[in-house]
Amino acid sequence: MWRSRFFWQLFLGFVALDVVTTGVVGFLLSEQVEDDTLASTRSTLRRSALLLKEVALPYFTGSTDHAIQERVRATGEQIGVRLTIIANDGVVVADSLLDPRRMDNHAERPEVIAARRDGEGTITRLSDSLDEAMIYHAIVVEHDGQARGVARAALSLSLVEERLSQLRSRVVAGALVAAFVALVISFWLSRSVTRPLTLLTAAAQSIAQGNYEDRVEAKSKDEIGKLARAFNSMAEQLSERIASMTREENKVLTILSGMVEGVVAVDLRGHVLHMNDAARRILDAPESLTIAQGLFEVARLREVSELLRETLADGRDRRHELHLEPSGGERVIDAHASPLRDGDGRLVGGVVVLHDVTDLRRLETVRRDFVANVSHELKTPVTAIRGLVETLIDSADMDAETRTRFLDKVRNQALRLSSLVSDLLTLSRVQSRKAAHIEHERFDLREQVLDATRRAHVIAEEKGVELSSRVSRESIEILGDAEGLSTVVDNLLDNAIKYTPSGGTVTLRAHRDGVHAVIEVSDTGIGIGPEHQERVFERFYRVDKARSRELGGTGLGLSIVKNFVSAMGGAVRLESELGCGSTFRVEIPLAVGDRDAERD
Repeated sequence: MWRSRFFWQLFLGFVALDVVTTGVVGFLLSEQVEDDTLASTRSTLRRSALLLKEVALPYFTGSTDHAIQERVRATGEQIGVRLTIIANDGVVVADSLLDPRRMDNHAERPEVIAARRDGEGTITRLSDSLDEAMIYHAIVVEHDGQARGVARAALSLSLVEERLSQLRSRVVAGALVAAFVALVISFWLSRSVTRPLTLLTAAAQSIAQGNYEDRVEAKSKDEIGKLARAFNSMAEQLSERIASMTREENKVLTILSGMVEGVVAVDLRGHVLHMNDAARRILDAPESLTIAQGLFEVARLREVSELLRETLADGRDRRHELHLEPSGGERVIDAHASPLRDGDGRLVGGVVVLHDVTDLRRLETVRRDFVANVSHELKTPVTAIRGLVETLIDSADMDAETRTRFLDKVRNQALRLSSLVSDLLTLSRVQSRKAAHIEHERFDLREQVLDATRRAHVIAEEKGVELSSRVSRESIEILGDAEGLSTVVDNLLDNAIKYTPSGGTVTLRAHRDGVHAVIEVSDTGIGIGPEHQERVFERFYRVDKARSRELGGTGLGLSIVKNFVSAMGGAVRLESELGCGSTFRVEIPLAVGDRDAERD
């Protein structure tokens, strides 16, 4: 018994339950005692204040009572509560502890104010005259519907705490006694439960070694006795079950041999026998799956049900690519259905293996679109260069001015081609760096922002666009790619200048905002319509293709910006109104030390 892990688990579980229960009950009881004591104290103070009100009423109604101070003092000593009578102007008329002539004006005391406002009030505060925490209860003294003064009763919190301490000690003592009794009972219960289980364990180990004739003596009529008798019955049927398990094993092996990702097995009626988690996710089936439900009831996908129905009809394998639309959106599934047979070769059901190839098909589509876009973008300058060069070759007698003009066009197309290749390489670099999770360096982004502004000033002046910058004077440190950030700012400024007409303005701002570094590039250009704002960050997407090519755009600048910012853990947003300009806002998390300083 002493070596039994179950005994110690059960006993320690009882101990933990006893400790937690005793602690919770003790805590709640202590809290209740404290609440009751405070409530009793407030009730006592209120009764004392009501008593004092009756004592003070004759004084305020015109009856001259020169002994009121002595009466208040005697009453306070008798009931153990400090009593005070205060006139309407705040002058203390009588006090059971102090000489009222030496006491301050009480007109601004919180309990006096509360009593005048609400009729009575209870306040806990530090006494100015006694310099100790006290509970005050004040009641307004009225006569003929008019307030004449305030009767106040007070009790020191130290007395209340002394009473609470005594009550808590009794609660703790009672809880300890109860815990000890509970531990003794727990030990007895644990022993009485684990001893027969130990005998059952020994018998089970003997049967596991092949001694199928071993039995357990079952005398008791409780659940343990029932368990022993059930154990004996199980041993008698074990030999018969082994043969049955061999037949079932063939079914399991068939399922496991066909498993690729999601697996669903059904019987001849189409009722689900097994569905793994992967299949449940693919088919959007509920987690609370009930065995023997129809597949259509579980997944409600006609394509999968029809595929299995055909396999069950003729016992032949089938493979199809299915396009499903569960709640998560359209998914492409490679489904392989096979018949399920028992040990005798009889058809008993079917199994379908579901391989989710949605991401693979999506990547193939992205690859095809990317190749098509790149091919189209490269074809235009290459075709132009080829045509211009062929014209130059075929026109030997072309005049020098025309030849120079043609060569300028060839150079422009070559520069456009070079720019396109450079942007493609940059985009490839940032995507590969993002995938590799490369550690970034810590740097102050203001330097990159100011350098980019100086580079852009030349282009802005040539086009007649006013470029201004507003960069924070305090450092803005981030963990990122300094070269990549320069590329981000260069692309945003280049984009803003290109699409801002002469006489317009472009403004660059860099500052902190909470735990983020913020870079904003605003322009007064042509703006971007709402229907284009979600797609401007896609590769090769142009709002106005003719204008973009005229200005020398490749359609990759904003995609490069988004990928670089994303690689540094940030985000980029666009705010634009057609005809009024655009603002691109980049947010990148501050470096940890810089972020803490910002919070401080």
